[in-house]
Amino acid sequence: MQLQLPEASVEAQRASRLLHNLIATEIRLQHGWISFARYMELLLYAPDLGYYSGGAAKLGKDGDFTTAPEITPLFGATLAHLATELLISSPALQPQILEFGAGSGQLAFDILSELAAGSDKQTSLQAYFIIELSAELRARQQLKLREFPQVQWLDRLPEAFSGVVLGNEVLDAMPVELVVLGEQGQGWQQRGVGLTGDDDQFVYIDRPADPALIAQIPEADTLTPGHLTEVHPVAIGFMHSLAAMLKAGQGGVAIFFDYGFPAAEYYLQQRDQGTLMCHYRHHAHPDPFYMPGLQDVTAHVDFTAMAVAALDSGLELLGYSSQAAFLLEAGIGELLLRTPPENALQYLPQANAMQKLVSPAEMGELFKVLVVGAGAELPERFSRHDRSHRL
Repeated sequence: MQLQLPEASVEAQRASRLLHNLIATEIRLQHGWISFARYMELLLYAPDLGYYSGGAAKLGKDGDFTTAPEITPLFGATLAHLATELLISSPALQPQILEFGAGSGQLAFDILSELAAGSDKQTSLQAYFIIELSAELRARQQLKLREFPQVQWLDRLPEAFSGVVLGNEVLDAMPVELVVLGEQGQGWQQRGVGLTGDDDQFVYIDRPADPALIAQIPEADTLTPGHLTEVHPVAIGFMHSLAAMLKAGQGGVAIFFDYGFPAAEYYLQQRDQGTLMCHYRHHAHPDPFYMPGLQDVTAHVDFTAMAVAALDSGLELLGYSSQAAFLLEAGIGELLLRTPPENALQYLPQANAMQKLVSPAEMGELFKVLVVGAGAELPERFSRHDRSHRL
């Protein structure tokens, strides 16, 4: 398939070729095959060349996609008030926030700005930690957040943490494995990446899959040959590590916003080509071999697998709902009304932005919110639209 996408600069094409060569070298060293998860890891995180570790713009009109904090500061303001409520109501939690993958720094900026504007002294934070793998994004964050001395950057998960953990579109950026059900008698195959014999182009190569990978798929034996999907061992491992960190810290709440489904919907026969998608200059397409390092590669989240991993590691499932229900219960509508509707010039842009976050036709239904933790609970009102029973 010939993709019709915006042309990359000469410098960007050169960086992409360098990453292509690096991956091709690893494939040869691994006897002609690497797993798709390893390929995706290199695409996104190879030092200096991967999508998240290189220098290309990722977010906003000049990047490849737009996230909720880039749409409106109401998103961050809402989370600021919810974090305050959680910290006040849960004595076991320390007054600190840990954010994974902070993007441009906009979410942290909006949360800290909202807290700074509050008159309630209980809203002051001891620290706002950020774990960011992209050097380019970390530099942008440091510039944007220079007025907030409580912000600290970490290179890895701390051994122990107590407080509120935030992850907005983090789980979808973790490498996935591709598996496909072979023809009669072949069973499930793990789809990896190899090279063509003449020009070192990337090509899919299938091998028999480890049964442990297939265990994530409910009723896997009922699907039909040719069914392709993703499984999420990296994200599951991350949830185990998150649980260990929160339990060592004597309590915490982790809130994840992302697009995805519970397992019963994720692995439907109708979704027989999976959810893997690539994003380049606000164009979405399905080819992960296009311009390595210059495009984002993501997959929808299996929220059942994330919840099970958290529960297996000793955390509690505190809530699962649509983004719309979660933000409305968290008070985003009340925060919008701080701007009088009569002031149409200021009110209407904010109302339109909020609509993008909560409308079922936009992000409100596609995006879900998973909340897990220890030593804390969500306020009772969040139970009104809880969908944990669907996981």
